[in-house]
Amino acid sequence: MAQKEKFVYRFDEGGKEMVDLLGGKGAGLAEMTKIGLNVPPGFTITTKACIAFLKNGGFPDGMMDQVMQALHDLEQKVGRSFGDEKNPLLVSVRSGAPVSMPGMMDTVLNVGLNDRTVEGLAFMTDNRRFAMDAYRRLIQMFGEIVYGLPHEEFRERIEELKAKEHYDEDRFTVQDLQWLIDQYHTIYKKYGKSFPQDPQTQLVESIKSVFNSWNSKRAVAYRKMNGIRDDMGTAVSIVAMVFGNMGDDSATGVAFTRDPNTGEKKVFAEYLTNAQGEDVVAGIRTPKYIDDMKNEMPQVYSDLMKTCDILEHHYRDMQDIEFTVERGKLYLLQTRTGKRSARAAIRIALDLVDEGIISEEEALMRITPSTFDRIMHPQVKVTGKETPLGKGLAASPGAASGMIVFSSERALEIGKTKKMILVRPETTADDVRGMAVCEGFLTQKGGMTSHAAVVARAMGKPAVVGVEAMSVNVNDRTVTIGNRVFKEGDVVTIDGTSGFFYEGELPVEKPTIDEYSSRLLKIADRYRRLGVRANANTPEEAKLARENGAEGIGLARTERMFLGNDRIGIMRSMIMSETTEERKKYLDQLLPMQVHDFVEFFRTMEGYPVIIRLLDPPLHEFLPNKEDILRQIYDINSGKGNREDLPYLERLLKTVRDLEEFNPMLGFRGCRVGLVYPEIYDMQVRAIIEAAVKVIEEGRTIYPEIMIPLVGHHNELKKIRARLEETAKSVKNHEKVKYKFGTMIEIPRACVTAHKIAEYADFFSFGTNDLTQMTFGYSRDDAEGKFMFFYLENGILESDPFSSVDRDGVGELMKIAVERGKRTKPDLEVGICGEQGGDPDTIEFCDEIGLDYVSASPHRIPVARLAAARSNIAREKPEMTQTAKY
Repeated sequence: MAQKEKFVYRFDEGGKEMVDLLGGKGAGLAEMTKIGLNVPPGFTITTKACIAFLKNGGFPDGMMDQVMQALHDLEQKVGRSFGDEKNPLLVSVRSGAPVSMPGMMDTVLNVGLNDRTVEGLAFMTDNRRFAMDAYRRLIQMFGEIVYGLPHEEFRERIEELKAKEHYDEDRFTVQDLQWLIDQYHTIYKKYGKSFPQDPQTQLVESIKSVFNSWNSKRAVAYRKMNGIRDDMGTAVSIVAMVFGNMGDDSATGVAFTRDPNTGEKKVFAEYLTNAQGEDVVAGIRTPKYIDDMKNEMPQVYSDLMKTCDILEHHYRDMQDIEFTVERGKLYLLQTRTGKRSARAAIRIALDLVDEGIISEEEALMRITPSTFDRIMHPQVKVTGKETPLGKGLAASPGAASGMIVFSSERALEIGKTKKMILVRPETTADDVRGMAVCEGFLTQKGGMTSHAAVVARAMGKPAVVGVEAMSVNVNDRTVTIGNRVFKEGDVVTIDGTSGFFYEGELPVEKPTIDEYSSRLLKIADRYRRLGVRANANTPEEAKLARENGAEGIGLARTERMFLGNDRIGIMRSMIMSETTEERKKYLDQLLPMQVHDFVEFFRTMEGYPVIIRLLDPPLHEFLPNKEDILRQIYDINSGKGNREDLPYLERLLKTVRDLEEFNPMLGFRGCRVGLVYPEIYDMQVRAIIEAAVKVIEEGRTIYPEIMIPLVGHHNELKKIRARLEETAKSVKNHEKVKYKFGTMIEIPRACVTAHKIAEYADFFSFGTNDLTQMTFGYSRDDAEGKFMFFYLENGILESDPFSSVDRDGVGELMKIAVERGKRTKPDLEVGICGEQGGDPDTIEFCDEIGLDYVSASPHRIPVARLAAARSNIAREKPEMTQTAKY
């Protein structure tokens, strides 16, 4: 007879290695049980059971039998019985996916209470107030989670009672709680429901609801935002209840073993006395801090500190712990790797290296490029003249401005057409979809471990929470701060680094790389193979790139240098020239300007290579729009303009018409211009060599590399290089300059004939934008404007090929080019300089196929340095890819 599949594991049967089966919460509870920490007993229903339930619409065969057996074992262990009127066992029904999804799925507490067992609980604990409070919480949670009754209606009754009696809910009397329970039953009745008195029905329906919460809108949205698979399912942990609402010697709380916002090595904890379950993370009441616990509950404080230390060393990482204190005794309800801000993630990783807990490689693998990218979030540019509207807790760093919206539904209606700040009394898991389209969050209630704070840090968005001085009225869509009232549409700026928020839109600035980030990058530099260069169009950008750690310039676009007010007129005159002599006259005027540009580049990148791309775009891009010229001619002919301008405008119009093309990006541009009008490239190469000589004679070491764009046939490069070599040698003292000639590989034909092109090139540099356009047959601007969104939404393409390299198509062409090019010339230098050079996935691919360097925008240099190191570590030590990532 075949053995039945096991769907239920007691906590003493599992461990952290079973996270895929038991979920994060179940595996954590089992692991803490295994190492001897004080965990309430219980059992976990596996993710496999959830997957089967969602697929078939019912529990898998044998699951409930195993649940009832495990429940019986639990009764024996605690000495209480589920549903017993005199000595009732109560349980919590808790969700827990294999990947942390804080607040996205459901939990039901106090399951097993009814009109009779509540009396037994009151007698057993000699605390009727506590028993009634637990019961009203179950009725509320069951109604919201199982039946989908509106959360707001339950909260309205609580707020009504608080306003009437003038005290907070932790001071509600037995009579208050009985009134609330009666009101809750009225809400049920309003929606045609009734609270089930049978404890087993409560348990079954709660398990179903937790399973179903895997596919809730908020959970699906969260998975989509964070790249989490949909087929994992959630486990369900059934845990014997311990109670934080039994009086002032009881509490519920959340602790991080290090500060999740700054990374500082100190326990960060918040708790509420005489409270239960979700009160802390829901932000319903503003919690107390760990220092208060030291005075209020010294033994619990001591136990918690020891527990944090044990768990952090056991898991080798910062932990996020949920705990309950019942009559002075500490119980652990969850441990998981803690969410943290980007800066905290970097500091924690480095501190753990210093403490000998993890290696440098592991630290690098823990910090994802996207995490590092978030430290470059803007900050409010403080001048000293700003007057804050108020201050709350700085829950997630960064700064953002936007119009106020008061609900996630409204945020979703507006979509991404406007920048928004979500202002709420407190956020709940249902707000996640709206939070995703907002720039940042501002809440009246909640602490550093509240839902808004945790989600903001996970999203990398700024948040200010716990602003007790403001009053949010969601129904009226207003927020009152002091004597001022703000409504939807008013603009505010929040600073999640300082906790201040301001009226209107304030200027922001990019932060500098701090000591921890700088140190991480220096470690990354030791572990990477790929070089990292920068795409820079101006000396200012080159300077920023050098400050960010660039090892040279991978692409300097010379066309951008001709757009200044002192140059564009000369450039247009050169283009309009009808003879070579006339063209040279204007090029001679541009020559000293180009020399000046290149001198500044070389000085900034002293000791590093500088790749300068010769003129690439179609010449018509330097000329005015044809319609604008026609309008000016029409105005002059209508007597509105200066007739002396007419001959120039007519000549300009003729040039524009002569240069018109059906498809200019495949037309007269790049090396084709350099072949037809060789004097243009002659001027640029002369400027490069003259600038190089000048800088070398200043005593500096430089490495100029000259890149010829859009080569598709080896004869193009052969002919152009031969001429430009002669131009270079005509410059006085040219022999002092060690220069290279190479080409941009951006045409599919160039990839497959790379072995021939390499005969005339010292280096290749992939231009992924044009290579992608020509490989797919897409015009980037048209694709992104018309159909790319549809292709991505409908799964036709997995990702935007203009953002990250298309490995199967463009990537294969790149591999061919590298292999064939290096076969002809083994010392051929090969890199990438398109926009994708700063994309971590593309960097990993470039590392795999043996490129020598990547080139990214100046702001992406730090991310590229980290991504290159992680790629090299993953290739040399594949086991490192299993490291937790932040």
